[in-house]
Amino acid sequence: MKRRTLPLLVSLLLAWPLSAAAVDFSAEELARAKALQQRLLTLDTHLDTPANLPREGFDILQRHSGSAVSEVDYPRMVEGALDGGFWAIYTGQGDRSEAAHLRDRDAGLERLLDIRAMIAAHPDRFGLALTADDARRVKDSGRRVVFISMENASPLVADPSLLSFYQRAGLRMLSLAHFKNNEFADSATDPKGPEWKGLSPAGRRLVEDANTRGILIDESHASDAVFDDLLVASKVPFILSHSGARAVFDHPRNLDDARLRKLAAKGGVIQVNAYGGYLTEIQKSPERQAAEQALEARFGEYDAMSMAQAQAYGDALKALDARYPVKQATLDDFFAHLRHILDLVGPEHTGIGMDWDGGGGVQGMEDVSQLPKITAWLLRRGYSEKQIADIWGGNVMRVLRQAEDYAKKRGGAAP
Repeated sequence: MKRRTLPLLVSLLLAWPLSAAAVDFSAEELARAKALQQRLLTLDTHLDTPANLPREGFDILQRHSGSAVSEVDYPRMVEGALDGGFWAIYTGQGDRSEAAHLRDRDAGLERLLDIRAMIAAHPDRFGLALTADDARRVKDSGRRVVFISMENASPLVADPSLLSFYQRAGLRMLSLAHFKNNEFADSATDPKGPEWKGLSPAGRRLVEDANTRGILIDESHASDAVFDDLLVASKVPFILSHSGARAVFDHPRNLDDARLRKLAAKGGVIQVNAYGGYLTEIQKSPERQAAEQALEARFGEYDAMSMAQAQAYGDALKALDARYPVKQATLDDFFAHLRHILDLVGPEHTGIGMDWDGGGGVQGMEDVSQLPKITAWLLRRGYSEKQIADIWGGNVMRVLRQAEDYAKKRGGAAP
């Protein structure tokens, strides 16, 4: 979860009409799209929803529409025909002191327990997936699919050998860095610039260990130099779980066309995200920024907010929107990235990772209940059912199988 994105999320939910997005679909188109998704394996590779699991007042089985902090829950997953995906263990990058490393270690383990507790509490609604084949098995049982991923490898800095424990507990995807550099890799967005000029020596060892254990490497948030290093260092294809196209919007978090082609040539996949700040230019006046900072100071830490407090925060930000409106990204902006990437590398190397509950969501698609709009758009563009199946889950499951096969050959596959 990215605390600094909360004002953006609330603005999307409360301040802007759905009609702001130009893309529109008929009820017939959406019904056809939803029916198709219900047949297919429909996965999103980056769900930040685990950050909400310990939140006071949050219940994954209850609908939390319009909440300032929730875009994903079981009822809306059913409505949007989302079978599940990769549920992220996110840890913000600390100051890299020894104490911070220990806090990150503990925070990662706590979030892992939150995910496993959700599955244990609702075994009739959610199922843990450990292999690509498990995903279809869980779907066919009528449950939602839970793969476990880690966004930012900072919980492993204090003890990299913990990756073995995480693997046995279900971890199947690992990203190396987040907003800032860490001991493993450079971030795409650290204001200090690169530290390692790609992967650090420890990062190379971590990638090798993850490969041996059948854990997918996720390059999202890492720098271009890390991408270039992974082309050589990773023995299996890797993915970007929630990223965009730099040719559409020039942001360091997005991937340029040359690297997109290299990703496809290696067999990897880019999952297109819906984080507004990575889709298009979003400008805030100094007054707006100051007002947001004042609100954040008033309401305190994001993770500590109850659902009721988050609603009050949302109401306060709605009033702020009336004073200092901000133009937000639209569904058209998301489709511009998706279109470019599909045209460049094809449906065999493209997927969906919206960054729900981590800042994702645009005008016209504010939560997972509206996901059939993506399928309706793909159908309009003439993609076949097989191609849509690949985009919605087939591609990332192919890469996961490749990771599983490599781990089996190396004797490192999880039991």
